Amino acid sequence: MEKSYYEDYTLGEVFVSPARTMTEADIHSYASLTGDWHPLHTDVETAKESPFGERIAHGMLILSIGIALPFRLGRYVTAPKSFIAFYGIDSLRFTAPCKIGDTIHTEVLITDLVEKDEKRGVIVSESKVINQNSELVLVFTARTLAGRRPPSIK
Repeated sequence: MEKSYYEDYTLGEVFVSPARTMTEADIHSYASLTGDWHPLHTDVETAKESPFGERIAHGMLILSIGIALPFRLGRYVTAPKSFIAFYGIDSLRFTAPCKIGDTIHTEVLITDLVEKDEKRGVIVSESKVINQNSELVLVFTARTLAGRRPPSIK
């Protein structure tokens, strides 16, 4: 069900995003955009000598994709139509590397609903980015500022 307002969410509700495979082009595009050309991400020979044995994706790239996956293809899996703003991230942890060829998806659990006022509420969710081997790659708590259902629509 597509969500329209803050009130449409329930504690304990779970959403699973579509999956996406990380590519070399993703890593190079991110490095070009940010200027982060660290050899762990972009140099095959240097990365071979790292604890990971090969190039890995930038952590912030995985975070960006992990946040966006639930919105993929215009399907607002976790964000209401009344989305106002991304409100913040808490407890961000990178728990495993994401390598070229890994396929990731995001699982979102609604953990809290905080009323701000009669027009806005904050949807708090624990998001887990998981790879094709069911390994946790990234976990974070996201906060989304959403509009509340107008009294005329209740």
